[in-house]
Amino acid sequence: MMVPAALLLLGALAAVVAPRLLARADWPDREPVVALWVWQCVVAAVLLCCALSMTLSAAAAWVVVRGHVFGPAPHSVVDAYALSSGSPWAATTAVALACGGAWTAAMLVREVVRARARRRQSRAELLLRAPLLPGEEPGADRLVVLEGVRPDAWWLPGAAPQLVVTTGALRRLKGRQLDAVLAHEQGHARARHDWLLHCSGALANGFPQVPVFAAFRDEMHRLVELSADDMASRRFGRLTIALALVELNEDRGVFGPCPTPQAHVPQRVHRLLTPPDRLTAARRLRLTAAAALVPVIPVLVTFVPGLRALS
Repeated sequence: MMVPAALLLLGALAAVVAPRLLARADWPDREPVVALWVWQCVVAAVLLCCALSMTLSAAAAWVVVRGHVFGPAPHSVVDAYALSSGSPWAATTAVALACGGAWTAAMLVREVVRARARRRQSRAELLLRAPLLPGEEPGADRLVVLEGVRPDAWWLPGAAPQLVVTTGALRRLKGRQLDAVLAHEQGHARARHDWLLHCSGALANGFPQVPVFAAFRDEMHRLVELSADDMASRRFGRLTIALALVELNEDRGVFGPCPTPQAHVPQRVHRLLTPPDRLTAARRLRLTAAAALVPVIPVLVTFVPGLRALS
């Protein structure tokens, strides 16, 4: 029963240490795509620790599960995990972790169902405000213009994704600023940022007492915007996308002294106007490779006793 306990400790260590290290680092704002990857690897490692600990705990508690897990493995491999000695906490640990896994799946399903419901409602409202012309197919246009004084633009994901822009935004956005906004929203669609937000939201809502999941959700919302800003700025320049952000958000009070739900917008504009130096390609590669190794650690911890028994 040492391996399941070690996996739980490893998961707890990753959940506590990794967010603090990422919060102190200065490179996530400089390389948001790499930061997105690192966060996903950290959360995957935490979840993998729980899943592997649950499997080994169940194998220790119930002989039937042990037979399915180890199958035709030699007796020396099974003995290396000391599962036959059992533990009064093995069944409790396995059941608790299994309930946590089921709750996570339920929260993810709920998040996806709610997102689809919101999407259907948004498309219904869009169809009501911008009805189809005779002979026009639904979803045929990727750009939809709505009558509205308030400058706004948003992307509707789905099988036929569409960019919705109000006439107020068209009056505000000048030159290539509209193209920059379109490129920003297309960046979200290409990278499937909606799925990242669904997964992070499901974990944070399902386990509000776990700080790493709340930090994961908050960072996903922030980093996907930075990543989309960078995608748009590569085509149209940082100044263009910065001015577009100012034009779209100037009347919402986000640049005032009082905090607002869009308080990250001034930080994005400042980042675009004073771009930090990017990391070198070699360092980006090292960070990506190191992050990819994080979920491998719990797998190694799990298999090391069996591999030692075979050697």
